Amino acid sequence: MKIKVKSLSGLIPAYETSGSAGMDIRAYLDEPIIIAPGKRALIPTGLHFEIPEGFEVQIRARSGLAVKHGIGLTNGIGTIDSDYRGEIKVSLINWGEEPFTVNNGERIAQMVVCRYEKAELIEAEELSETERGSGGFGHTGL
Repeated sequence: MKIKVKSLSGLIPAYETSGSAGMDIRAYLDEPIIIAPGKRALIPTGLHFEIPEGFEVQIRARSGLAVKHGIGLTNGIGTIDSDYRGEIKVSLINWGEEPFTVNNGERIAQMVVCRYEKAELIEAEELSETERGSGGFGHTGL
C-alpha cells in the first residue's frame, strides 16, 4: 500500500527499524514553540497525505517525550481521514512541570497506517445476552 506525501520540509516520515509499527513525524517551524505546563499547542508538520480509501493514518504520542517531559497528545490518538488533504498538525499538551520547547525538525509524534471497515448500524429493540452483560468500569474487581 502506498501513500502519496507532499512535504514542505523535504523530509518524509520513515520506519526507523524493521519492526517499527510507526513512523516519526517532525515539527515544521519557522521558530521554536514553547509549551508551558498545562498548556496546549498545535504544531505544524509541513506534511500533506493522499491516503487510499479504506485506510486512515493514526497520530500517536512518542513514548520518550511522554516519559522524559510529560508531552502527550491532547486528543489521545488523532485520525487523518482518507479525504483530508490539508497540512497535518499535531496537538500537543504539556503534562509536565517544566516548559517544553519544540524546535524545527524535532520528532513530536508518530504515525501508524491502519485499515478500517465502514459499519452499518442497525437499530434494535433488544441485544443478545452475554456473560458480562452491562458490567464495566472495574466490574471484574481489577
